[in-house]
Amino acid sequence: MNHVTVQRTNRRGFTLIELVVVVLILGIIAAVAAPKMFDTAGDARTNSTRQSLVVVRDSIELYRAQNGSYPPAATLATALEPFLRGAFPTCQVGNTNADIFVSAANPIVVGGAGQGWAYNQTTGEFVINHADGIAF
Repeated sequence: MNHVTVQRTNRRGFTLIELVVVVLILGIIAAVAAPKMFDTAGDARTNSTRQSLVVVRDSIELYRAQNGSYPPAATLATALEPFLRGAFPTCQVGNTNADIFVSAANPIVVGGAGQGWAYNQTTGEFVINHADGIAF
């Protein structure tokens, strides 16, 4: 009998198919995870604006409790200085600035250049003056 010896070769490395499958799986994972990671800056701006709204609204209520009326719209930023820690906050949503649009409508109507803040000194309402109608 003839003995045929079969030599087994040990594989060292990966085949092209295995590498392509791994790259495809990594691509799918990246496509799913990337939008969530890249929107963190937008989420940070939104959360900063929410926090600023809370701080200013609380300051307006403290002013009212101390003075019996809401602060005047013309000097809102300076009237609230004793109640704020630091400068009057900048709106981080939309075209960011610290401008204050004054509205006498109830409920408040955003307007002006559509940026910054909107304030009604009759009701003490303080909102974002943004054309997209972002509500906080």
